[in-house]
Amino acid sequence: MNKDSLSLFVLIVMANILSSQNQVEDITYNKAKLIHEKVITIDTHDDINIANFTKERNYTQNLSSQVNLPKMIKGGLDVAWFVVYTGQKSLDEQAYSKAYNNAIKSFNAIHRLTEEYAPSQIELALTSNDVIRINASGKKVAMIGVENAYPIGIDLKNIEKFYKLGARYISLSHQGHSQFSDSNTGEKENIWLYNNGLSDLGKQAVKEMNRVGVMIDVSHPSKGAFNEMIKLTKAPIIASHSSARALCDHSRNLDDEQLLMLKENGGVVQAVAFAGYLNIEKNAAYKKAQNEVLKKFALENNFKILPWKIRKTWTSETQNDYQIELNKLKHDVKPQLIKAKQKYSLVNVSDFVDHIDYMVKLIGIDHVGISSDFDGGGGIEGWNDASETFNVTLELVKRGYTEDSIAKLWGLNLLRVLDEVQRIAKVN
Repeated sequence: MNKDSLSLFVLIVMANILSSQNQVEDITYNKAKLIHEKVITIDTHDDINIANFTKERNYTQNLSSQVNLPKMIKGGLDVAWFVVYTGQKSLDEQAYSKAYNNAIKSFNAIHRLTEEYAPSQIELALTSNDVIRINASGKKVAMIGVENAYPIGIDLKNIEKFYKLGARYISLSHQGHSQFSDSNTGEKENIWLYNNGLSDLGKQAVKEMNRVGVMIDVSHPSKGAFNEMIKLTKAPIIASHSSARALCDHSRNLDDEQLLMLKENGGVVQAVAFAGYLNIEKNAAYKKAQNEVLKKFALENNFKILPWKIRKTWTSETQNDYQIELNKLKHDVKPQLIKAKQKYSLVNVSDFVDHIDYMVKLIGIDHVGISSDFDGGGGIEGWNDASETFNVTLELVKRGYTEDSIAKLWGLNLLRVLDEVQRIAKVN
């Protein structure tokens, strides 16, 4: 064989290999598409800004928010858990009253979307049967979670009030210790209100949530509080947006001991697509470059970028106003940020599914789910908003997950827990 013949032979072999690879990729893609269209996809944590729930501006429009109806439709996201969030403030009656009013505004905003602005496109679900029925009708599904029980104040009757407004999970704390529970944030300096656990009121709240039928969310409370909740609850728990601490050592994630306890409890952990909870090193490198670009542009435009420790002391309205301005700044500087992205390996869908893989191997396919924390800091390369939801299913298929397993991860596990929590509430 002469040199020219050998070169031609090599080219033919390479072309055949590439053709085979493309065929495999096409088969995998098509298989993932069929599965994605068939299973019910549930994202258990999507923050909201009530400024996006008005008659003039709402989720029927393709807003800059990571979640809205056009993006859900494009990405095949069937169910979004909209989060009633209230930042942690002082533990006194006046602050509780303001927090309660803030929570009611968020509840009302979600009800306006589902009942006034877009009832033909999205409906509020209160049970797993609702989810199945609404999804079968072709509409999107809204569900409600409460991030931080702080607005409940010290009146446990508010748990049932929130339940009647649609809340189906509640976390007892957030960024900072609440009247109910120590937060994971206490771990950094080992500072606690309740000896790294629950207050007496928090212990009563666990029992009340069991009685009413609200899922207990353990994503933000401290590990000690987690341990106490596991011992007290009669029903399965959830971590609405946490990943594996063994892969990313952050106090917001669950370590192996917690994961095994959650399995024993019958609960589910919803892996979260939040870059800082998936790979600290990769995220920090890009964030440093991103912040340098933002700071330079902010200085040129007389905008001050402030750390969370300052912003968390503000009212929710002030936080929302600031975030809107910050998002505008990020939009204007997008070309420079894209250049910064090209220099770094970003936290991506593969990193996210690494956490799913790890937790499935440790505690089993029946105890793991999926969440994004969109519009609350979540979003990774490949799943940066609801329109890219299919990419998660595609990665799962590439790794050999079956349709039944993917259906469990995307929602059946979560619905099983909801059913069990509501069943236990009925018999107690």
